[in-house]
Amino acid sequence: MSADAVLTVAQMRDAEQAAMGGGTSEWELMQRAGAGAAQWVWRVAAGRAVTVLCGPGNNGGDGYVIAEWLRARGTQVSVVAPVEPKTATAAQARGSFGGRIAERAEGPAAPVLVDCLFGYGLSRPVEGAFAEVLKSAARSHPVRIAIDVPSGVESDTGALLSDTPRFDLTLALGAWKQAHFLMPAAARMGARRLVPIGIDLPATDAARAETPRFAAPGADAHKYTRGLLAIVAGKMPGAPILAAEAAMRAGAGYVKLFSDHSHPDAPAELVVEQGDLAESLDDGRIGAMLIGPGLGRGAGARERLARAVEAGCPSVLDADALYLLDGDLLAGAEGKRLLLTPHDGELARLCESFGVTAEGKLDRAQRLRDVTGANVLAKGPDTILATADGKTLFFPRGPSWLSVAGSGDVLAGIAAGRLGGHGDLARAAREAVFLQQEAAQLAGPAFTAGELARSVGSALATLL
Repeated sequence: MSADAVLTVAQMRDAEQAAMGGGTSEWELMQRAGAGAAQWVWRVAAGRAVTVLCGPGNNGGDGYVIAEWLRARGTQVSVVAPVEPKTATAAQARGSFGGRIAERAEGPAAPVLVDCLFGYGLSRPVEGAFAEVLKSAARSHPVRIAIDVPSGVESDTGALLSDTPRFDLTLALGAWKQAHFLMPAAARMGARRLVPIGIDLPATDAARAETPRFAAPGADAHKYTRGLLAIVAGKMPGAPILAAEAAMRAGAGYVKLFSDHSHPDAPAELVVEQGDLAESLDDGRIGAMLIGPGLGRGAGARERLARAVEAGCPSVLDADALYLLDGDLLAGAEGKRLLLTPHDGELARLCESFGVTAEGKLDRAQRLRDVTGANVLAKGPDTILATADGKTLFFPRGPSWLSVAGSGDVLAGIAAGRLGGHGDLARAAREAVFLQQEAAQLAGPAFTAGELARSVGSALATLL
């Protein structure tokens, strides 16, 4: 199983039990986890003193192992443990630590804090002495590292069960957990790194998205083999132009905008067609469609959406199309030939339209996928792709500067531009997320959506 696997709490527990059933002791697993995490702490501390907070369970046991590893190499380390260990392995780890253990922090605070109070699997708030020591330590230590997940995080949903501090680094032990990629927890974790502990991971359909591989067009390529993209627009002028600008720079060979009005601000490279939509769509060279940006929400818009969906071409649905989409419109289409790209509000709207009852972004995206048969790219500061074939991909966070009006139109345009060249909806979604994030880095801070779209070509060149 790939190191990119993302596990639930139950799956991680099964993996650990399988390792122990195969002859690896719990103590050996704790030694591996503690030593691997300690190496990261040692690098971050760079000779500075470290405080380790240890809880009553095996996450606390990891903390004692980390502390001893650091102490043995000359780092000034103190352990704060409000209570005694509750497991035999954690007690063994406490006994192996050769330094002093206090119930609460004493003296001047060390520069570096390591949180080992509670790891994955927590289902209740951090309270009492644990909450007090965590709050006090987080306030007084400028550099903060969380082991596995920060204390107070629900591992399967990313929910905050308590007032969880912000950390600079989170070290995932053994495997990624879902909370490492889900808001609001992911915003508290800082940088995230995986610490392998030498166990076989169970088969799972969830994974961390890998950076896609891009390549230049073949030597025999022409505009149609690179993909003719049709953008079905409506009454609003700005959004479809943004999407088209992005699509042209994402690698599409030919982009047409099907509109019911003129677009005098359209770039010269964009072909704008007015007239009967059914006639425009009757072009066998069209490799992909984008429907939604600037479509509008009236009766005319619904009719244009219905015609486009009935055409059966691999399509990206965004913005107004997601507001209008329902079971009647989807009845004549193959869901697996669609990519839905909702933000949180649009995701909630779609769930209402299709009778999906679910809590949290991940569950909503997966249930919507199951009901519609479509690929669902639930975008935002935590972006998740639930593919039509049952897989789930979690994406690294992009720059927070992407929180600007029009960035969703750009993302949809990139996905549609990529889709026209190869026809793989899940692949196009993955490529779009990474291209948009790279474009945001190149555009610099405080960009507009137009500047973001114009940076897509440079982003593609960077990732080739």
